[in-house]
Amino acid sequence: MNSSDGMLIVNVSAIQAVAIAAVTYYFGAWLRKKVPFLEKYSVPSPVVGGGMLVALVLSCLEYFHFMKVNFDTSLQTLLMLAFFTTIGLSASLKIVTEGGKLLVSFLFVITILCVLQNFLGMGLAEMMGLDFHYGLLAGSVSMMGGLGTSAAFGPYFEQTYGVQGGTAVAITAATFGMVVALLIGAPFAEWLIRKYKVITPKEVDTPEPELHIPEDLETTVVEGEKDPTYTPQLLKAGTIVAICMGLGAVLSQYMGQYITLPAYIGSMIVAAIVRNVGDFSGKYTVEGKGMNAIAEISLVLFVTMAINGLKLHELLNLALPLMIILAGQTILMVVFAWAMFFIFGKTYDAVMLCAGGIGFSMGSTANGLANMQAIAEKYGSSPRAWLIISLVGAFLIDLINALLVTWMGAW
Repeated sequence: MNSSDGMLIVNVSAIQAVAIAAVTYYFGAWLRKKVPFLEKYSVPSPVVGGGMLVALVLSCLEYFHFMKVNFDTSLQTLLMLAFFTTIGLSASLKIVTEGGKLLVSFLFVITILCVLQNFLGMGLAEMMGLDFHYGLLAGSVSMMGGLGTSAAFGPYFEQTYGVQGGTAVAITAATFGMVVALLIGAPFAEWLIRKYKVITPKEVDTPEPELHIPEDLETTVVEGEKDPTYTPQLLKAGTIVAICMGLGAVLSQYMGQYITLPAYIGSMIVAAIVRNVGDFSGKYTVEGKGMNAIAEISLVLFVTMAINGLKLHELLNLALPLMIILAGQTILMVVFAWAMFFIFGKTYDAVMLCAGGIGFSMGSTANGLANMQAIAEKYGSSPRAWLIISLVGAFLIDLINALLVTWMGAW
């Protein structure tokens, strides 16, 4: 703790940041139960709790030069890598084939959205006299890619195309997208259910597994034990995640020489290979409750920590053109999500795909899954939609988006 120019500077360590995230998440869960509006519209706990409230308070304090809080994000990055590694361990080719036409169709539709986000951003930027690269950074780089892709492509655009302040533009746009995605995702899904009288799992008393990782995607390495205790499962799951993250870091560094990708892609690829080697060789299985716990804990803490650290006051410094582009992206997302609901048959799965799609198409896959979790707690889970959002949002679309951005940026 120190001071600078009369403003108190507070440095929060990585461990303290995790502790704050845990406390504020549960505060959000408590607050959501106490406020009927939040419960009615299924606003995720990270938003109403520590996330938005802490971010708002700290942003106000910093804006008025009373206090600035710096969070050590090293463990946040570790949690992000851990969560997306568990997603990679769910990428069984056998299960992907079960997703069938719905998964392929959803990937195709989201790819179209990715292109539309870029054309909209680039078009609006040029109409207002800006370098079209700014529109691209406020397009799929920040919307579909989120903070990770923004942090990767911002410096790349600055160095390659001379886009001044590209990193700040991309990260600010991603921050805006993440906030909006969490605010409108679950409420929009709630509105669809009510307006179109969508039949939900709980209405028909359909038993559903808990929404985190579906039962057929549960992931921990099991070595023939019929009824292992929970501790060995958790330890083995943690071991396999750590190994995948370690090897994934090497792969990401190698791939980074040829293409700009989010940091977690390497870990996801390694994890997917581990999963499928086990599936097709039959030498080991990747299933169990241990990975469920790792996926759930890392998701909750990562999302809450990311929102805690948002600098909301930086949105006040956005130039009017960028605000217009972001408003256009928001309208595009809502209209596109509404269209997706009809494209995929106006079912409960379609509702969940809309909630998850809004999350990862304007922020991150973790946001999309948080939106889905909020709806599932009230109406029941949708394992098929969870699988599709996980695979498309956290893995497939990132690869497609990176290739599109690299190609369109070179125009």
